[in-house]
Amino acid sequence: MRYGYLGTMRAAPGRRDEVVAILLSGQDGLRAAGCDLYVVGTSDTDPDLVWVQEVWASKEHHQASLQLPETKAAIAKAMPMLTGEFTSQELDIVGGLGLRE
Repeated sequence: MRYGYLGTMRAAPGRRDEVVAILLSGQDGLRAAGCDLYVVGTSDTDPDLVWVQEVWASKEHHQASLQLPETKAAIAKAMPMLTGEFTSQELDIVGGLGLRE
């Protein structure tokens, strides 16, 4: 069964767009790492909140992606721009529009 991750992170005031740019810059290698869906969004009611939605072939693929050099570099670059306030939810993905079969 596919693994899903839904999370938020709070950027320091005025840094949201920089965080979003960092998150989107590292997406090229994700498909090869087992990612079927990677979506970054922002809130129209909270100017500092960033949402990330991911669907992976498995939880193991997701964990392995966190060890990729480009992922580690993106995390290191974004962390100083974040407040440390995060939420996360893991999901068992059962299907949906836009997912590869």
